[in-house]
Amino acid sequence: MRVFEGWVGKAMWATLLIGCALAPLAQRSVAGEVANAPSPEWPTVWEGNALRPLALSAVEMRFAARFPGHIARLTDGEQVVVLRQVRQPTRMLHPAVDCYRGLGYRIEQAQLERDAQQRLWRCFIAERVGQRQRVCERIVDAEGQAFTDASSWFWAAQLGQSSGPWQAITTAKPL
Repeated sequence: MRVFEGWVGKAMWATLLIGCALAPLAQRSVAGEVANAPSPEWPTVWEGNALRPLALSAVEMRFAARFPGHIARLTDGEQVVVLRQVRQPTRMLHPAVDCYRGLGYRIEQAQLERDAQQRLWRCFIAERVGQRQRVCERIVDAEGQAFTDASSWFWAAQLGQSSGPWQAITTAKPL
């Protein structure tokens, strides 16, 4: 039996082709809505210390241009705090360790740690050209549920087990 015989089959085939042709436009529209969403109000204090904004690096600016959300880079004078807010699940929200490796850093002592408020973070030491940084990260959803790795966050968000907007927090402190 041939599925696309007769006028019904041809109509189904035409509908399928039109749907495939329009799919990229629909996806582009959703990405445009996210990109055009107003930037969130970023915190002005981090762990009791005043924050001030920093300019994004050239690499960060190129990434931010395609990122389906917003990115801010801030400092309290002792560490850099990178905040990324996303409104939909995306594979572009990836682990900081991948960024550091891509920039030529050697990674060591990767482990889960609790801070003074008992929040769980994924932390590691990044070293390049004799400079060392302690980097920690976590992702928090709209209800306060936290994730320490991007893959578990992505699947929880994709399957509706976590709701956004989500905020990924990465801290980097020189050692």
